Amino acid sequence: MGILAGSGSFTRYRIVEEIAPAKLAQAPALLRKFSFRDIDAGADERSFGWVCLDDWLDADWRAAPPEKGHFLAMSLRLDTRRISPAVFKKHLLLALRAEKEIAKDQGRKFIGKDRKTELRDQVRLKLMARALPIPAVFDTVWDTLSHTIWLASANGKVRALFEDLFTQTFEAHLEPQGPFFLARRLLDPARIDDLEEIEPSPFTTL
Repeated sequence: MGILAGSGSFTRYRIVEEIAPAKLAQAPALLRKFSFRDIDAGADERSFGWVCLDDWLDADWRAAPPEKGHFLAMSLRLDTRRISPAVFKKHLLLALRAEKEIAKDQGRKFIGKDRKTELRDQVRLKLMARALPIPAVFDTVWDTLSHTIWLASANGKVRALFEDLFTQTFEAHLEPQGPFFLARRLLDPARIDDLEEIEPSPFTTL
């Protein structure tokens, strides 16, 4: 679900480093530099990058700028090609059978290990080129006053991809703001050691 949806799952972050005003001024250019690149015409397994939050097909922000008052709004787009294991197995068997016929005609009794690996790679590449990438979009909002960021996903792999891309784009690191991290920020520094020693309490009995 996206930011504009009625409900959804979100991960909240804060930026660890101080962000200079000059870096914020460069944000639109940096988003374009690390924008999404289409792979429909190729055979790449995946592609990811930033797109316009208002139109996830727009990687140039022609539909709307990322600046929304003191917020920056963008989306992480991830396109992934997937091959069904059953489809791959079928086409690999067909390729191996064809190769056996060629080997038989040439007087060879078996197919070498290297050739089998080569056939496997050729089949995967061929099927990848025929498969359409599956798009997924994850909205992001950055409050540039508090430097709090919301990502419209709680998936671990999506979060890791987002964190890496954000750091690459803005040269800044993110810290997830779960209950533990929020408590560390809000507590008196003298009580942080107490927080480290907290253990979960069971509220049900067997």
